[in-house]
Amino acid sequence: MDKVHYLELHGDRVAYRDTGPRDSQDTLLLIHGMAGSSATWRSVIPQLSRNYRVIAPDLLGHGDTAKPRGDYSLGAFAVWLRDLLDELGVNRATIVGQSLGGGIAMQFAYQHRDRCERMVLIGSGGLGPDLSWMLRLLSTPGVELVLPAVAPQPVLTVGNSIKSWLSSAGLKSPLGGELWSAYSSLSNRETRYAFLRTLRAVVDYRGQAVSALNRLHLTTTVPVLLIWGDSDRIIPVSHGYDAHEALPGSRLEVLPGVGHFPHVEAPWEVTQILEDFIASSDRRSVAITRC
Repeated sequence: MDKVHYLELHGDRVAYRDTGPRDSQDTLLLIHGMAGSSATWRSVIPQLSRNYRVIAPDLLGHGDTAKPRGDYSLGAFAVWLRDLLDELGVNRATIVGQSLGGGIAMQFAYQHRDRCERMVLIGSGGLGPDLSWMLRLLSTPGVELVLPAVAPQPVLTVGNSIKSWLSSAGLKSPLGGELWSAYSSLSNRETRYAFLRTLRAVVDYRGQAVSALNRLHLTTTVPVLLIWGDSDRIIPVSHGYDAHEALPGSRLEVLPGVGHFPHVEAPWEVTQILEDFIASSDRRSVAITRC
């Protein structure tokens, strides 16, 4: 896996991955999802970085980046990413966001359209209210009082041992690994705080509280690719179809048998789709749907 770098941005430590040719015509900014980190892109970065500069930060409040008491709204994340790109000397990038990262990507394209070369949404949030019941439950008032008991250290120790044993036996579940990593991160008090602030900025008991569908037409000058797993149990694939319909000229790829983490569950397919999209996006090709 590529090396993790660190810098200070507005007084906070930022962890990020930055690899690939600096003279590439295209830079990809990869934005992870809720309770995730830049490590979620580990299966696609090696291939993508052969031809593109790839930047994948741990968002504020996530991974090894600082977790201050502050603003965890989509708008704040978009500004934070703009400032990070400035710090790294990047003027424009293809913005790739998964889940929460997709909502941030849309906000970035809305606020900083001149910095957005293309937009790729993978199992994206922010396109309708439907959402798994677990995230709705976690957004309710008072959950912070019981959340410390959700991921106690003894359970994590046993779970990590089982995961290590299964891996050594050649039994791996990419989807299960991502969900376990997110669950494990909640054992840290500061991470729990940032997680709840981030979650409540976009979710309540009724589902997702933020929708970009009525503003997507404002990004029509930006080529858009939508990637979804048809077995996504967290954010339904119907959101991908709705966004595709709202964005004439966008491209939709639906991957059969894939869940909420296509870049982890089907990394080869995702990298091939991304590379083809980048190569052909100047032609604004018609939608291609794989079912």
